[in-house]
Amino acid sequence: MKVNLHRALSSLTSALDFVGVDEVHHGKRVALMAAAVATELGWNADRCAEMLHAGMIHDCGVSRTPEHRQLTETLEWEGAHEHCLRGEAFLLACPPLAHFATMILWHHTRWEELLTVQIATADREAANLIFLADRADVLLAPYYSGQTLKNEILWEYPQIVDRLAGLSGSLFAPDFVEAFRHAAGRESFWLAMDPSYIDSEVEDALSHDGGAVLDTGDALALAGLFARTIDAKSQYTLDHSTRVASIARHLAKQAGIEGENLDKIEIAGLLHDIGKLRMPESIIDKPDLLNVEERAIMMRHSYDTGHILRRVFPGEPIAEWASLHHENLLGTGYPFHRMARTIPREARLIVIADIFQALSQDRPYRGPMGCVQVMEEIDGLQAQGRLDADMVELLRANLEDCYSLAVE
Repeated sequence: MKVNLHRALSSLTSALDFVGVDEVHHGKRVALMAAAVATELGWNADRCAEMLHAGMIHDCGVSRTPEHRQLTETLEWEGAHEHCLRGEAFLLACPPLAHFATMILWHHTRWEELLTVQIATADREAANLIFLADRADVLLAPYYSGQTLKNEILWEYPQIVDRLAGLSGSLFAPDFVEAFRHAAGRESFWLAMDPSYIDSEVEDALSHDGGAVLDTGDALALAGLFARTIDAKSQYTLDHSTRVASIARHLAKQAGIEGENLDKIEIAGLLHDIGKLRMPESIIDKPDLLNVEERAIMMRHSYDTGHILRRVFPGEPIAEWASLHHENLLGTGYPFHRMARTIPREARLIVIADIFQALSQDRPYRGPMGCVQVMEEIDGLQAQGRLDADMVELLRANLEDCYSLAVE
């Protein structure tokens, strides 16, 4: 399997931007601004492309909506470094993106402080340029009306430039502020941020070269990075995606599935809940029954998952397998109401792995269940005709191993 890194990052960044719930495209705007300023600075094409990528993933350590709001509503927030630490850790565990770890760690650090930090000059500059673009986007926020960029930005942008210029030498490198001033003097700089254009602007910016290609191993690592972001959404879902992926892969291997298909099942398991990034924590952590509106928000996450993953893995079955994890054999699942004959074996494996791990894990509305109790619940679902009997028996035959993968 080959995965285009540019396309993958662009699509997965859309999922990171879901964390804003009502405010989206933040990562892509930061990416475009950072790349534009890097070009103005005369950085070479490879370094400009690196800034585009770094801008898109700079908030990979942000999973929770309140934190996102704090970061996008104030120029400086004392809690900002926490998500930088998480982002660094997530990136270090992802070999194809590990070289971004240092710049992401320091991307909310003042320039005057960065000058005292013992890191490579390129990382110092990249971190501060991301910080500048990130804060410029905070100042741009009042110029959006729904999903439209107000025309006022074309004559009022000097206010944004002047605000950033007042922080030159303290928050931001003076050369970067001047380069920003020159780039911002072009109407195209701001119009590219229009929600109607942002996706195509990023795609165009990414298409200037052939694009790096990830093999299956690197694709697994990338999926692992985003699984960590997903699972950090709530204390009740910590390690859920990684554990579902491990259980699904183990069961698939026992079922005789081999080679690259095992990796694809694991990737689908890692990313099956990526659509949950747009779901407020108040819903995920609610100890009571969801109301109609909350349930509607919850029910769309598997559809969002499929929409994102089809772009990351075009031509592969990964998106389908992942997006079907709330379907059942009766056709009463969501969001597609698939009947049994249309649900692939691989998706059925992920369904049972997801249910098994969720029942084994502490949730806001109940405590974790023991191995025997979990199996009783699953037997009950199979008796109702919801779960594949063969998958249930496969789970039973590997119960101890699967429970260890679910909880240890």
